[in-house]
Amino acid sequence: MAEVEYGVGSRLHLPIIPQDERRFEMRTLLMNPPSFKSFDGGAGSRYQATREVTSFWYPTWLCYPAGMIPRSKVLDAAPLNLEVAEVIAMARDYELAVLFTTTPSLTYDLHTVRRLKEANPNLSVGLVGPHVSVRPEDALNDESMVDFVARREFDYTIQEVAAGRPWKDILGLTYRESGDVCHNPDRPFIEDLDALPWVSEIYHRDLQIERYHIPYLRDPYVSIYTGRGCPSRCSYCLWPQTFTGRRYRVRSVADVTAEVRRILELFPQAQEVFFDDDTFTAHGERAQHLARELRPLKCVWSATARVTTSYETLKALKEGGLRLLVVGYESGNAQILKNIHKGATPELARRFTRWCKELGIQIHGTFMVGLPGETPATLKESMRFACELEPDTIQVSLATPYPGTEFFDLCTRQGYFRPGAMVDGDTGYQKCVIDYPGLQAEEIFAAVPRFYRYFYFRPSYMLRAAHTMIVDPMERHRLLKEAKEFFQFIFRRQQDSTCKT
Repeated sequence: MAEVEYGVGSRLHLPIIPQDERRFEMRTLLMNPPSFKSFDGGAGSRYQATREVTSFWYPTWLCYPAGMIPRSKVLDAAPLNLEVAEVIAMARDYELAVLFTTTPSLTYDLHTVRRLKEANPNLSVGLVGPHVSVRPEDALNDESMVDFVARREFDYTIQEVAAGRPWKDILGLTYRESGDVCHNPDRPFIEDLDALPWVSEIYHRDLQIERYHIPYLRDPYVSIYTGRGCPSRCSYCLWPQTFTGRRYRVRSVADVTAEVRRILELFPQAQEVFFDDDTFTAHGERAQHLARELRPLKCVWSATARVTTSYETLKALKEGGLRLLVVGYESGNAQILKNIHKGATPELARRFTRWCKELGIQIHGTFMVGLPGETPATLKESMRFACELEPDTIQVSLATPYPGTEFFDLCTRQGYFRPGAMVDGDTGYQKCVIDYPGLQAEEIFAAVPRFYRYFYFRPSYMLRAAHTMIVDPMERHRLLKEAKEFFQFIFRRQQDSTCKT
């Protein structure tokens, strides 16, 4: 790897390629392809983008190899509102295109691949992402125009493809040869994460940060990873089981601090830095150390956490500039938490929440409906639990059994799956695909807006939100925007329910 200076304090990593092999450096387009209008982020992000409120996550995974390939560009179609025809026009001059796909968006993305190849027959096209990591054959069927799949962490795999290395020698690659699908051995998980480029440099080069919005984060925000993988055993969680592994591998505190300092230089308009690790607080002492190093930078930042986080860690994070934690409560029912191997209890959640309030740490609490063991009674229990905890904001998601997860295997064994796609092919709205004894998919789906109404339409919450908006102008702007989009979501859901009856 050659380190290339890209401005004061910056760092990009480019491959050292002998001069006589330079012709193999492919012009590479790394793309979050267009998707449904109401599922804009689905092809390249963790969550849907406009189903509830507008949410656009950075294409962080694509930005790592972009920083390692000399002639590369990242194209994030959803925040730019690009149609497939516009993407095709932009891809005409490229030799290699890499598209990030997901389980719900795969069919739509394969259609995009076909149109890309029809417009540019010489274009090599590969897919990356959790779904094709565990089911690469789904992308390499007989009718597909996909040339290869890069499984799991694909940073170095894509770099080697772009550099012209023979495919048979590239770890982590699945491809078709002479009509047969070939699976090369897995590429080991990356241990030296400091060796990877800073994605913030690619954000600055190829993206517009003002187009990225997350309701609970201050706008505009910048998101990076400080580590990969998660040691928790949650049975439903997609990423550790299919993509990054169940071991938390981390960047050095010095490397993260240096990139945050660079972010503050590149993006003076940024209001917040978000550490989007699966569980930022998994290593408590390391999180405390990083918070101490960030404190002199005087930047506002937020992160993810589990309810098992210690008081000492929370206190150190707050002193280091922490504003908010994203916390996965999931359910208020103790047995459901056991069923999903959450490693947490309602009592731990209560203690954690009390500590955060004492320290002045805001909480965005996430809940799921439809987890194994869910009943009408446990749904009500979770709603009451959320109101008891009183996090600042909540997110309610449909439990979705993705291929490669223990949750998927459970639903398959027990016959819980309802036939049909995970998204509505016309609207892009997510659908509930599981039926439990005594709880049908329609009831689980309807529980999402009901949960939101139960939590937000309370006088106590409205008074608290009003007080926050009075004393904090920045929070007032954020909450008013979120409220407007939330009411639009509730209205759409009511229309959907009316149309189905």
